[in-house]
Amino acid sequence: MSLRVVNLGLPKTGTTTLARALKMAGFKVADHRVRPKQTTVKSLHNQYVAELLYRGYFETGDPGAHLDPFECVSEISLLREGKSLWPQMDFGLIEAIRAHHPGVKFLASNRDPFQLSQSMLAWSDLGVARLPQAAIPGLPEGYGETTKQREQWITAHYAHLRAIFAGRDDFLEYDVADADARDRIAAFLGVPLPWWGRVNSNSNKKAS
Repeated sequence: MSLRVVNLGLPKTGTTTLARALKMAGFKVADHRVRPKQTTVKSLHNQYVAELLYRGYFETGDPGAHLDPFECVSEISLLREGKSLWPQMDFGLIEAIRAHHPGVKFLASNRDPFQLSQSMLAWSDLGVARLPQAAIPGLPEGYGETTKQREQWITAHYAHLRAIFAGRDDFLEYDVADADARDRIAAFLGVPLPWWGRVNSNSNKKAS
């Protein structure tokens, strides 16, 4: 199955909301990690989307090679278990997705940099430990503990996406807090979104 929608947004930008909205619209969606109930392909069970993208990219040239049951990916970074993978920051991987999946649409879920930074800080140990202790594109190990550093990294990521997609019609950046986010995404993808809301917030960490 060819990839149809790839979200290049950072964690805590409404990626789980996007995943649910796409599922409710009838898409097969992988969000951060493949749950066993999502596919009968046992080799994919509990695999991280980021690892599957890189495995496909380096083994075959096609980042979607091991994501065959899915049409969309909504959260593609990985920062846990000693691994730091950020496909949304990898120009080569993004271009490979475009080359191997004609017609794919790229989204970039976003929110105010300060609010996003604070959400990362409040989410488990993401802001206080995992970000500062990991090597991340644009945020080397030892950086990311302060609000200013996180905001600078966040702002740079979206500026980079705007630069590499400049003049293209296969990219939409949206602010999850905007009242018209749902309508903009629906128009961009050419499909109605019957549901839009908020899940997996800091006050409801168990939501899915």
